[in-house]
Amino acid sequence: MAEPRTPSADHIRILVGRIVDATLEPAGASSEPVAPVDGQTMVAVAGDHGGWRMKDAIGSWLAEQGYAVHDCGTHSDEAVDYPDLAADVARLVADGTCRWGIVVDGAGIGSAMAANKVPGVRAANCHDLSSARNSREHNYANVLTLGAGFLGTALALQIVETWLATEWGAERHGRRVQKIGAIERSYVGAAAGKES
Repeated sequence: MAEPRTPSADHIRILVGRIVDATLEPAGASSEPVAPVDGQTMVAVAGDHGGWRMKDAIGSWLAEQGYAVHDCGTHSDEAVDYPDLAADVARLVADGTCRWGIVVDGAGIGSAMAANKVPGVRAANCHDLSSARNSREHNYANVLTLGAGFLGTALALQIVETWLATEWGAERHGRRVQKIGAIERSYVGAAAGKES
């Protein structure tokens, strides 16, 4: 696997500018696909050695539903580091290549933590249909993480379906999501300033 890329201060500034324009719009934020491919919405998927089989099932289901799937790996039981995979998916969502991302590891918690380090990503670890709906409607989540050690594939697919189908409740929750973005920008801005 490639070495993780550390964004430069200039790259962080570009990402933050994109985040303000693309994902933290005022209450009427668009839910249109970011990067359609031949009319299909692109979804990035990844799974570590404990989650790759579930990731493959999710990828197949997405393709059947008409989504374009960007598979970031892995494809075997050989041990890999989930933070690398989560970061790959998160970058594709943050830079607009993919509209959404889905990462599967053993518990889903570590992948959510790693993905949330990428500016512009709001990753949610969901374990049932209620948390899936809530993360989209209330928190405008753009990356879903799942725990293959806690979920069967049938439930995972129901969670994915619910998560993708749930509309963002911009009018009720937009102000709070903007505050999440403001916290992120304050730390990213401080970090970029130190590198200058």
